[in-house]
Formats: sequence, C-alpha cells, structure tokens
Amino acid sequence: MDVIEAMETCSAARYLRPDPVPQDLIERVIYAATRASSPGNSQEWDFIVVRNPEAKRKIRDLLAPRFKAMGVGVSTTGRITSRMIAGAMHLAETLNEVPAIIFVCGPVAYPPNAPMEQFVWSALYPAAQNLIVAARSLGLGTTFTTFHMFMESELRDLLGIPKEIKFGVMIPIGWPQNDFVKVKRKPIASVIHWDKWSD
Repeated sequence: MDVIEAMETCSAARYLRPDPVPQDLIERVIYAATRASSPGNSQEWDFIVVRNPEAKRKIRDLLAPRFKAMGVGVSTTGRITSRMIAGAMHLAETLNEVPAIIFVCGPVAYPPNAPMEQFVWSALYPAAQNLIVAARSLGLGTTFTTFHMFMESELRDLLGIPKEIKFGVMIPIGWPQNDFVKVKRKPIASVIHWDKWSD
C-alpha cells in the first residue's frame, strides 16, 4: 500500500475483533516504529506488548469505571463527538478482548550529558505514528489513546515498569470490525504559512 494512502485512511479503530494477531505482524509494526527518527539517533524507546488475558482484564477493570466517570460531563460539541466518545467507551470496556495492547515508552536519556524530558516525546511519538501507519498498511486497526493516564501507577505495578520510564502512547491493536475510512482533516491551505506567519 502506498504510504500516503495508508496515512489518509489510518482512521481510529476503536471496535476490534478478538481474533489473534500473529506475533510476526506485531513484530513487523514494531520494526516499523523503530525506523522512526529520534534525537541524536538515540533510539530510546521500549514497547510493552500485553497479550496475557488476565493482564488485559485487569487493565480493563482499572480503566473502564474511571473513564466512564470522567466522560459523564464531557461536552460533545466541536471536535469531540458523541460517536467518538461512544467508541472510546466501547474500547475501554472491551480492552480484555483486543488481541494486544502496545505501550510505547522510554526514559529521559537525551542528551546523554544533560537529559531533558521533551526529548522523550520527540522519540516516542514518531515511533508510535510509524507503528499505526504500518499497522494500517497490513490491514490492522489501531488508535492512539491516553488511557494510561487514568491508571499509571497501577500499570507500573502490573507490568513492572520502572518509575523513570515515561508512557508515551497506549495502542490497542487488532483486526478492525469496520472498514477503514479517510480521515477528516483541515485543508492544507488553512495550515500552511509560506515564508512568514499569516492569518
């Protein structure tokens, strides 16, 4: 699949089938993630792939009630739609059924002589983006989530993640229940500024 086609049809897949994803495909998307740029080619990233049914159930049990409580007062106007919230709630409640959950993580380690936190994100987010585009090219569904923020301390205990490791993104991965669609984005004319800032 052409990379631009993969990007423009990399829609959030919040409804995933429970069918297993072969390990070699998971390794392939993580391989793609590690082709991303990183500060000084530091490559300070780690990928925790949770496939164990009991671990996934515990993550679901931690997340679902907290996410539901948070969502009660969320406005559904503007860019946050009721459909998006419903999809996120469905995903939270069915995390135990998805084939795998990938956590993209890494330490504060760059530059080596004076590590700064902002460099963590400039490594983890490009890697995560590569991962979801590669998954789309293979017919796999994913979505970026920040679900880890609801249960970070518990996740550290459950998955044995050291306190110095930062969570970047939590990405459920599986075969999508629905067809991929083109993502909706602003026209590029509204975001390009040629040579200087302009209104």
